[in-house]
Amino acid sequence: MKKNVCKICRRLGQKLFLKGEKCSSPKCPMVKKPYPPGLQRKRRRSILLSEYGKELNEKQKLKNYYGLRENQFKRYVEEILKARGKVEDAGILLIKKLEKRLDNVVFRLGFARSRREARELVSHGHFLVDSKPVNIPSFQVEKGQVISVKESKKKKPYFKNLSVFLKNYQPPAWLKLDSQKLEGKIIEEPTGEDIGVPLDVSAIFEFYSR
Repeated sequence: MKKNVCKICRRLGQKLFLKGEKCSSPKCPMVKKPYPPGLQRKRRRSILLSEYGKELNEKQKLKNYYGLRENQFKRYVEEILKARGKVEDAGILLIKKLEKRLDNVVFRLGFARSRREARELVSHGHFLVDSKPVNIPSFQVEKGQVISVKESKKKKPYFKNLSVFLKNYQPPAWLKLDSQKLEGKIIEEPTGEDIGVPLDVSAIFEFYSR
């Protein structure tokens, strides 16, 4: 049974854009039902969260935004926590690592409609990194590397008309897209501004520091 990711957004009270285009349309459940699952609109009330509750909420936001399992997300955070004090901004470093996952880069380039879909496409071996096949969604793509759709996959129905859609697509500033060749390149390091949801990263570090 597929997980209803729309309930995640409703539970957290924040659009995380987990279903691609649908999240920007009037059909988005956050528009139709802007209250937590299980609560009726009339009975909804504001709940004051404890400090722990706020930290948990921020953690859930970022973890679900990138579609990661708890153990995956925890490893990223713990890695950054070990580097705290040695880096200028631990929060930005965490975002960079999450943004440079191959599945996220594929999504950001417009090759997939959601991160979940991007993860499946990567796992099924549809992409190359610097002309070499990579099927690991968590693979860290570095500045200067080129991500492209395999030539043998371009004729598949999913990719056949993708270049038409990509003509009007604008990826984040740290990525360069060639819609005709179906390839993209990391030209700069991503920043915290690339996340489209309000977030307190320091609260996430506090959650895992308990």
